[in-house]
Amino acid sequence: MSEPQVAFQALLDLAQRSRAAARGLPAQTDIRPQWSGIGFSLMGSNFVAPMGEVSEMLEVPSFTHLPGVQPWVKGVANVRGRLLPIFDMATFFGDRLISGRKQRRVLVLETENLYSGLMVDQVFGMQHFPMDEYSEQAGAIASNILPFVTGSYSLGGQQWSLFRPGLLAEDPRFINAAKG
Repeated sequence: MSEPQVAFQALLDLAQRSRAAARGLPAQTDIRPQWSGIGFSLMGSNFVAPMGEVSEMLEVPSFTHLPGVQPWVKGVANVRGRLLPIFDMATFFGDRLISGRKQRRVLVLETENLYSGLMVDQVFGMQHFPMDEYSEQAGAIASNILPFVTGSYSLGGQQWSLFRPGLLAEDPRFINAAKG
């Protein structure tokens, strides 16, 4: 056999071995529809917020304290030229943040009526859940958070309560942050 024929035969052999070792595409039945949200922890529980209700995630920015406000109002921060009110969510729910300062993050909520920064213990970024793992039951969370939770997802043995930050805009206590 000539040198080009040997090289061609070697390529054919390599192609046949590659096809034999290749895994097929996953069957359509293996694909499960996914729901995605922003995962975070607050007061020792895991939560996930819908992507459409959180416009961004930030490290806790420098903020200016405000006089005459509820203790859960940390202050206001200048974020790219806009004044962002910063709220400590654990204090709002009658508890305290349990993470160190470096782990804390702010979830920015932006709706037609509300532009707010919600300070939480930690943010895990985007989380994906099989839609068939949704339950209308909330995970094991404090009862005062329940009005803001509309169900939960289970993933890898962990329960993620579906927190709806947009519901804060409907809560009179959250809207009226001035000391009474």
